[in-house]
Formats: sequence, C-alpha cells, structure tokens
Amino acid sequence: MKATLMYGAGDVRVETVPDPVIEHPTDAIVRTVRACVCGSDLHPYHSLPHGDHGRPMGHELIGVVEEIGDAVTTVTPGDFVIAPFAYQDNTCVFCREGFHTSCLYGGFYGSPEVGGLQAEFARIPQADGSLVKVPGTDPASADEGLLASLLSLSDVYLTGHHAAHMGRVAPGKTVTVIGDGAVGLSAVLASRRLGAERIILMGRHTARTDLGIEFGATDVVAERGAEGIARVLDLTGGEGSHVVLEAVGHMPAYEQAYGIVRPGGVISRVGVPQYEDAPIGFGSLFGKNITLTGGPAPVRAYLEPAIRDVLDGVIDPGRVFDRTVAIDDVPAGYAAMDARQALKVMIAF
Repeated sequence: MKATLMYGAGDVRVETVPDPVIEHPTDAIVRTVRACVCGSDLHPYHSLPHGDHGRPMGHELIGVVEEIGDAVTTVTPGDFVIAPFAYQDNTCVFCREGFHTSCLYGGFYGSPEVGGLQAEFARIPQADGSLVKVPGTDPASADEGLLASLLSLSDVYLTGHHAAHMGRVAPGKTVTVIGDGAVGLSAVLASRRLGAERIILMGRHTARTDLGIEFGATDVVAERGAEGIARVLDLTGGEGSHVVLEAVGHMPAYEQAYGIVRPGGVISRVGVPQYEDAPIGFGSLFGKNITLTGGPAPVRAYLEPAIRDVLDGVIDPGRVFDRTVAIDDVPAGYAAMDARQALKVMIAF
C-alpha cells in the first residue's frame, strides 16, 4: 500500500510499504476513504531531525472496516467508521471519566509499531473503543461536503469543541479565539453551537476570518501582541473576555491569552504547546484568578452527538478543508499548508 512518511524537516515522501495486518485480537484493519494533513503535522515538518527511517504520518481518518480481530464486537467488515486521532479502549477509568487521550490502554498514531493514517489502509488498535460507525451513510455515494464534515470529527472540529467545552462556553459569554487555523475556526463554530453571545476571532488571513464570520464570529481582530490585546480590551469595554480559546500553541499566543482574559475567566488551550515553561504568576494568571485548562481532545467522548449534528445538517465543519489531493500528492499538500496557501488539506483515496 501507499503511505506517507516523514524523513526530516520538509522531507515528506509517499512510499509503498507492507499492508497492515491484524496483530492483536482487538485490532481492526480499515480501508481509508478520506484522511488529511493536520496543523500539528507541521511541527515535525519544521523541526524533525533527518534520519534514515521515515516516521509514519497522519492521525485523522474515515474509512471502511475490512477485517477485524477475534475480540472485536462493535464493528464488522463493511461498516463506515470514523477513527479519532488517538486510540483507546473506551472502558478504562480515564475513558469513563471522559479523558480518552489518557486511556490506560491507548496511544497515538505515528509510531513504527502502530503506523500512520495518511495511508491506503490502517491498523486500528482497540477497535471497539476507537471506531465509531456512521449510521445510514454509504461513503461511495455520499457527497464531498458530508465526507469532509465527517472527517473533521476525527480531530479538528472536536478539538475546537473540546476547547470550548473545557472553557465553559455558555450563553451570555464573550469568547475570544486566538488563531485562524482550522482548529481556531472550529472553536468559533463550536462556541456558537454552545450559545456564546459574542465571539472575537484573532486572525489576520482574510479568507480564513471570512469563514470564521460565517461560522459565528462577531468581531475580527487582526492585530497581534500588545496591539491585539488593546483591541480586544477596547471591544469589551476594558473588561476582557470571559473565555479565551488558544488554538496556536506558541508563546505569543499564550501571552495574548492572559492579556485579554477578564478577571475570573478561563483560558482553554488546545494548540499543541511548542514550549515547556509558561507564566502562571501574579501578572499572568494568579492576579486575576484565571483558570487554565485544555489539552489533547478526547474526541471519542464527543463523537456520537457530533455525528448526529453533521448528518442532521446542524453544523458543517468540513468547510475548513479547502484543498483535496491524492495520496501521491501529499507532499505538495504539506507544502501548501506550510506556505498558508491551503487552510487544511484533505486526502482522497
């Protein structure tokens, strides 16, 4: 089969590798219908040391079950399924408490042992807890918009939802979203779905912020740093934002977040942090009684109601995909996202 491997910063290749096989009774083999490139894939694209062995890439997938292990009971061959970006058993104590990305028996894609999901086929560990069926939908006849929205539920939209959920977005709240990437725009859509009264989107790419307005943003702030903080404070009468959703992962975005959050507010981070140390003292969090939350989204916790929202036409999160490539053209997809020529790239099989 063809699969995407990264050999170092900027070095993405599509190669022929052995097809995956059932290794454990809890595994399933899935034929990929759609996969995609994630903004978090650009972090190793910028910094991965070069080596002789490629890293399997990809963690977002919708597909059709081809084969199951002897212990798998919740899916059968032929089922159209969504695979969350992490695998989990959905029964351990942390899964039961809603934090599936901390599953005692789970993990993440992208290792040589598990493989990546930017590939024609994938081995899905813990299939009973990791695959969710899409009812009443045939991927062979489904339109592209529906497939894109279902694919967004494997990570990007539900990561935005997780940011809003952990930030306690609710009716009457003012929410500021930092970042106009696919996760930030998803956080705008999720905040609107949760009833936020006002949604300020901090971003400077007009094509993206225009989509953010369609998703529910009431204001757009293009300024960054001190100017951006001043602009948000001006928009909120000097009070700041009840909730700040940080969808970037870089220190300047975190500094903006604690600059614009109002006393007693919440900062919810879902941008993968590219730093280890962040201020939490009097001038940042402590002095204003700020709650800091967020982390890897437990997509599995939110999937069933989100699937229903997509099938019922309540939300259309797949609009964040603005380019589609074939598997052979995945390296060009990475380059397009890195150059900001594409917001989010879908891979069609």
